[in-house]
Amino acid sequence: MLANMASSLILNKRIETTLAKAKALRKYVEPLITKSKDDTTHSRRTVFAYLQNKDVVKELFGNVAEKIAERPGGYTRIIRLGARLGDAAETCLIELVDFNEVFVKEAKVKAKSTRRRGKGKGTKKDSEDTAQDTDATPESTEGQA
Repeated sequence: MLANMASSLILNKRIETTLAKAKALRKYVEPLITKSKDDTTHSRRTVFAYLQNKDVVKELFGNVAEKIAERPGGYTRIIRLGARLGDAAETCLIELVDFNEVFVKEAKVKAKSTRRRGKGKGTKKDSEDTAQDTDATPESTEGQA
């Protein structure tokens, strides 16, 4: 069952399942993804022994491995969806982290919008000029008259 779920996860990039199965799947698939970083014949055969599907191994060592090349770990994300109506089982969505466009776009936008000023980058003159510009606004000149 775990091999089939791992194959579906690699091909579809996300699957919906119960929380218990998702936690078991995470422990099963993350070492396989780590093995895919090293594209050797031995690692391909090892992963194939677990998955038993040549197309999935090709996808894992192709598209997935190039996206997760710099990531040190944590390749999957579990998002809880709530209880299922029939048996009240806790359902969740398990997905590959680097393939979710919503979170990847937010992270890129967030990285661009943050600005930090390190020590010694701004001069005293620059800060005085900006202080004078803010004092010369029309509201501040009316209050002084």
